[in-house]
Amino acid sequence: MKPLMSRTEDTSTLQDLGRASIQIVHDLKNQLNGLKLYATFLRKRIEKGDRPEDELETIGKLISGLDRAASDLSTIVEYGREIDLKKQSGFDLQKLLRTVCAELTNGGSPVTCVIETDPMPGEFDPVKLADAFRWLSIGALKHRQNGELAEQVTVSAELKDQEPKQAVITWSGLAALEHDPFLSFAGSEEIRLSLAAKIIESHAGSAKYDNGTFVVTLPLIS
Repeated sequence: MKPLMSRTEDTSTLQDLGRASIQIVHDLKNQLNGLKLYATFLRKRIEKGDRPEDELETIGKLISGLDRAASDLSTIVEYGREIDLKKQSGFDLQKLLRTVCAELTNGGSPVTCVIETDPMPGEFDPVKLADAFRWLSIGALKHRQNGELAEQVTVSAELKDQEPKQAVITWSGLAALEHDPFLSFAGSEEIRLSLAAKIIESHAGSAKYDNGTFVVTLPLIS
């Protein structure tokens, strides 16, 4: 029987496996992009010819599916890599949240934002945090109660005036889940939720699911 590896050996093996997995996923994404190229060429041929409408619809669904798969693989590759932050000192977190909320609202998403007017300055990478907040909002919409369009997701942000100061951001109105959506990788939304949590954690914050609510905590400048 092969002896158990030491902790050091085990960690090294997992790191090697992680690097290999990232490369495999990257290669798979390239193959999907190649398939999309051929499918797009086929669609153009079909559009020029006198072909049944359902054939064009089928090829359209194929291309959409390839796009989704390639996007998911890109997210997995990004998740497997170290987060490279480009922080800006004194960046106002509440302004970034308002921008993301406005994008979703203008896009027709049922999102209500309740954000304090007091500044929430910190050392943040605004680009990566914007992605994280966007994915959290989309994930919350996916998991909202009953999944009906009438249901709203409320995004709230408040300042915890303590030492150290913190911003607490919540996405409420979600259904009761039997799993942790930040750890499951079950579908596109939850893959992005996992990456969003990693981005939050790289800012010395935390992201968790708590009884129908996403709760994000981020440190602020005192």
